[in-house]
Amino acid sequence: MAWNWEYDDDFIMLLQEAFDKRGLSLLQAALHNVNDITTALKNNDYGFNVFWNRASGSDAEFRDLVHWVGAHGVHCINSHDNTILACDKAIMHYILINAGIHTPYTTILPPYDKHPVISPPDLTPIKTNFIIKPAYGGGGEGVVMNASTFDEINEARKEYPADRYLVQANISPININGRPAWFRVIYCTGQTYPCWWNPETHVYKPVTPGEEIKYNLNVLRTIITTIANLTNLDIMSTEIAYTADEQFVVIDYVNDEIDLRLQSRAMDGVPDEIVRDVVDRVAALVATYR
Repeated sequence: MAWNWEYDDDFIMLLQEAFDKRGLSLLQAALHNVNDITTALKNNDYGFNVFWNRASGSDAEFRDLVHWVGAHGVHCINSHDNTILACDKAIMHYILINAGIHTPYTTILPPYDKHPVISPPDLTPIKTNFIIKPAYGGGGEGVVMNASTFDEINEARKEYPADRYLVQANISPININGRPAWFRVIYCTGQTYPCWWNPETHVYKPVTPGEEIKYNLNVLRTIITTIANLTNLDIMSTEIAYTADEQFVVIDYVNDEIDLRLQSRAMDGVPDEIVRDVVDRVAALVATYR
């Protein structure tokens, strides 16, 4: 397990407990020991059967470990190749459309370093309030909200000049029973966890069985399961809004390194019962490779 986010502490503790119950060993590669672990692996001092990478996307120190894993046939939770594909929003936009999943109206622009001068795209369907985002990356990096001009598009493209950019319509959800119909749905090894998710406060609230029936929210499970099958990811999340024209629109296509902070420790964390079930399912998956 490679990890480097300090707020993963509680999640890692629960994962360790789930492993202990099954008699599994959990080797933790963090910034302080990743080089030693990689050296030991290269020297055949020890090995492992399953690898979960929650670090190398943001820290170069983990890349040698990832390369070792790739060269030794280790099973990967959210494999590197699948993750690279799933996290490219430009690619995923077309994959989702072809699968019949609703997405915001989107114009995809070429990288600035290859095409610094482009003709103004037709923004008529997007109107005057749109979002500009790089195709790759997450955490809101490079995203421009509430944009309205071609000049803003050109400036945004310069921030990550090697990346394609998406210009997307701003989606407004309807209100259901006094709250925005905006959902974050988590998927883990076949199980789905639909939650109300306030886009302003980022607070989760699990969708109840009664709400799922009353508001036809079982569609959320269908959508995320379809995305998981298209990407071959073991664990991921997505954001979905329900709009006035009665469509479930996928907003944030794929998040593979999902935030698993406990809600009991952070207001905008994931409900504890969901995190506990996720770690139990991950441990069960790992046990099949024992």
